[in-house]
Amino acid sequence: MGEAASPARRRARRPRRGALCLALFAGAAVLLSACARGRPAAGPGPSRGAVPTGVGGPSSWPVFELPRRAPLRALPGEAEWSDIGREAADLLVQYVRINTTNPPGNEIVAARFLEAVLAREGIESRVFEPAPGKANLYARLRGDGTARPIVLLSHMDVVEASPEFWSVDPFAGAVRDGYVYGRGALDMKGQGIAELMAFVLLRRSGASLRRDVILLATADEEVGGGVGAGWVVREHPELVRGAEFLINEGGSMRRDEAGGVRYVGVGVTEKAPLWLHVTSRGTAGHGSRPTQDNAVERLIRALARLEAYETPYVVTPAADRFFRDLATREMDPSRRAWFADIARAVQDSAARRFLESDLYFNAVLRNTISVTRLAGSGKVNVIPPVARAEVDVRLLPGEEPQRFLARLRRVVGDTLVSLEPQGVSWPATESPTDNELFRAIEEVSEQHFPGVLVTTPMLAGFTDSHLFRRLGIVSYGIEPFPVSEQESRGVHGNDERLSLSDLEFGTRFLFEILLRVAGP
Repeated sequence: MGEAASPARRRARRPRRGALCLALFAGAAVLLSACARGRPAAGPGPSRGAVPTGVGGPSSWPVFELPRRAPLRALPGEAEWSDIGREAADLLVQYVRINTTNPPGNEIVAARFLEAVLAREGIESRVFEPAPGKANLYARLRGDGTARPIVLLSHMDVVEASPEFWSVDPFAGAVRDGYVYGRGALDMKGQGIAELMAFVLLRRSGASLRRDVILLATADEEVGGGVGAGWVVREHPELVRGAEFLINEGGSMRRDEAGGVRYVGVGVTEKAPLWLHVTSRGTAGHGSRPTQDNAVERLIRALARLEAYETPYVVTPAADRFFRDLATREMDPSRRAWFADIARAVQDSAARRFLESDLYFNAVLRNTISVTRLAGSGKVNVIPPVARAEVDVRLLPGEEPQRFLARLRRVVGDTLVSLEPQGVSWPATESPTDNELFRAIEEVSEQHFPGVLVTTPMLAGFTDSHLFRRLGIVSYGIEPFPVSEQESRGVHGNDERLSLSDLEFGTRFLFEILLRVAGP
């Protein structure tokens, strides 16, 4: 969630069998358990020395076999990157095979896998288990302290996959036609492995560091809370205290039809969720005797009012900056003029029709409302006393959640229909761009894609970055893989996949950014 002058796509390779396999995995985990202070005891599951068996469900304990390490005695050159790419691919195959569908997540298995990879490099890590089966992993490479730390953040959980709509098993880690297929390949186990490899390469190459580099892999991002990044911030803020920068998902790097890169998008801000329970009440009865205040019909009328409500256009500073950047590369004269002055364009009917036809443009210029779930009677011949819906509201930076909720209640205008938030909501946050990390991203992007536009598109969804921005950490969404629009549709969709060449490039892209920001 990069676009390289991508290396030639390699043919699918079977994971290599290294000398280190399950015995080392289990032994390293035991050793680190003894060394890592303050780590909670492991939860339910096989004993550390037990032989794992099988892959197949969210509670399974898969067999891990660490791939051969790419030899490296100094900073990698062109000749070494192919071996590094193969190692990253082998790791991603195994990572995808760990079914961390959330719920329940079962991220503890994924955390132990990452722990074993780090242990092989001599890097100590800590695994926290805040609830049975849930886990957050933390590791740190020490710098000389002349600059503040940088955090590499990823989440280990994934959304559900419906195997009947996939061409491969979503959790088999299949490699086909130069791609690794599997749930999480893009969101975000692929980036998690690229971050892991970049982190490991700093250690393996013996690079001198000015700042600490922190690796943080968390649970529960896909369920919007739980005991993942939010738990880390609440319960162990010392792990990231004093950090200056954070890299996470939430950026974009799109390959166009010609194979080039349209732009490198750095996520500096994102919309905030305001998920709502909508509940209507009425008189229950038999379906053959209609009532005057049917709860289902009342709910339908309320949702129709919400659907008909056109939220006004709001041009935020982030959106204005993004569209002005696009104007510098737009070939169509009308669109170029619209993008150059988007606040004026939204007053023009032709421009509005164009903007509304693009789902992304529409989403970053207004607060959005989507009805996503409905529930009424359990039987066709019963009029229920209560009907329910769930509504996904996404708010622009600058919008106060309670104020917008009050506006929606006025739109519905029915005292027998309640609108209540699901859990916690928060105002959207934004990070500045005048800093060393943003300049490093620009430099590395220019090195690989001369003349490419580096811009700051707003993320229409949200990530865990908001938790760290509120701590004063400059947090960026970076997409290190140059995926096409078609490939990006695999995120939360079917046949999610990441090409081997893009994984190699993404690892290199992140490593080179880290060298500029954390190196001498």
